[in-house]
Parts: sequence; C-alpha cells; structure tokens
Amino acid sequence: MDHQSRSNSGGADFTEATDPFALFGSWMAEAKATEPVDPEAMALATVDSDGLPNVRMILLKGADSQGFVFYTNCESAKGQELTANPEAALLFYWKSLGRQIRLRGPIEPVTEAEADAYFATRHRDSRIGACASRQSRPLASRAALETEVERLTEAFGSGEVPRPSYWRGYRLVPLEIEFWKSGSFRLHERIVFRRPSPQQPWTKTRLYP
Repeated sequence: MDHQSRSNSGGADFTEATDPFALFGSWMAEAKATEPVDPEAMALATVDSDGLPNVRMILLKGADSQGFVFYTNCESAKGQELTANPEAALLFYWKSLGRQIRLRGPIEPVTEAEADAYFATRHRDSRIGACASRQSRPLASRAALETEVERLTEAFGSGEVPRPSYWRGYRLVPLEIEFWKSGSFRLHERIVFRRPSPQQPWTKTRLYP
C-alpha cells in the first residue's frame, strides 16, 4: 500500500477537529508508531540580520497547549537569530503517513528550571558534547573537537555535568498551525488554525490543495 492510500484509509476525518493541539498529539502518536527514524524531527526556520531565511532540522522536546519546545546553544546561528528576531516557523513531515504540519509564531525562552531538568535527562556524553561544542563557529579540525571532549570528560570525572549557561530552551507559541494530508492525484486535504494572539480563540479554515 502506498503512503497516499495508507494516509487516506480509516480513522476520523481530521478536518472536523476543533483543537489543533489535540490533533497534533494524535498525529504525533501515529508518527511514533510508523516513522522509522526520529518522528520528532522538525525543520526550524529563522531569518538572519539581513532578512535571509535559514532552515535546519532539529528535534521537538516538548509539546502542549503552551507551545512547542526545543533546545540549542544560544550562541549558535539559530540562537543569535532567535535573539534578534524571536519569531520562527516549524515544519513536521512524516513520509510514512503522507502528512505534514506547519507552525508559525513568536518564540519565548523556557525557564532555567525547565532547561536544567531536560539537560539532566540527556546522555552524559551528549551533555559533555554540548559543553565542548562552540556551535556554528569555525572548527580547525575534527581532532580539536575530540580533544576538547576528552579534556572535559577527564575534568568532570564521575561528577555532574552542569548545563552550560549558553545551552537554553525555546518555546514556539503558535499563532498558526496548518495540517496537510496527502491525497490521490494531488488533491490533498488542508486545514489551518489561526489566532491573533495566544489569549484569543482559534479560527479554522479549510484550504485548497
């Protein structure tokens, strides 16, 4: 069965949904059951100081009615872009389901406590890697990075690896969420939820493919 027939078989009509967060949760649960690698992967789009768009794949680390959370080095290219212009867009695409979700909205920082709590759940080697990497900046050689990882591994020993001050969390608070489902002969299904601000209710519109 190809992804178009699979995505259109069975299940409730998603276009009747009234809560975009509940619909996102349902689609993410299905993606975790069908997508072979990183169902939480999403594209993050920002703009630089010249207004030139930038996009890269990152991982979703939390989602609820407050927004969609991810973590990164705030001194990286995306971190600096989010500081200068705290607005962004996200895109999920699940080939196994023939579905995608697009989100846009302002960015706000997560609390220090939230960042500490998530950092503590990461594998120890990943925490050391976060301390060693000067993300997005020039690297003389792979050996230089590996040497720094080895130095920090020895320095931390068996002790705790604290979260670096530059490793932070961000929450996209959506003002727009669009759901897209693949259809036969490019007759896809699309609905978009929009709201003027996070305090106001959603309106839903069905879109042409």
